Amino acid sequence: MTIDSQSSHSLRVTLFAGMAELAGRRQLDLPWVGGTVADLQMAVRAACPAIGPLLQRSAIAIGDRYATAGEAIAVGDDVAIIPPVSGG
Repeated sequence: MTIDSQSSHSLRVTLFAGMAELAGRRQLDLPWVGGTVADLQMAVRAACPAIGPLLQRSAIAIGDRYATAGEAIAVGDDVAIIPPVSGG
């Protein structure tokens, strides 16, 4: 379910690379009243099960920094999920 990004109770999450390809989109708009990174991971898995396996190995960024599982995410935060990359 997609929620209007202007809603006061939603969170827009940006997806990158293979995760965006699996999801079939670059952004997810999730119902959100606040919670932790771990809560966000559960919400993303429920909204888009195809990215669940990759989500386990991905980093969550809030603004310009990586976040830990217990960190709070508020409505309106700039959130991105960055899948693992390889290269040399």
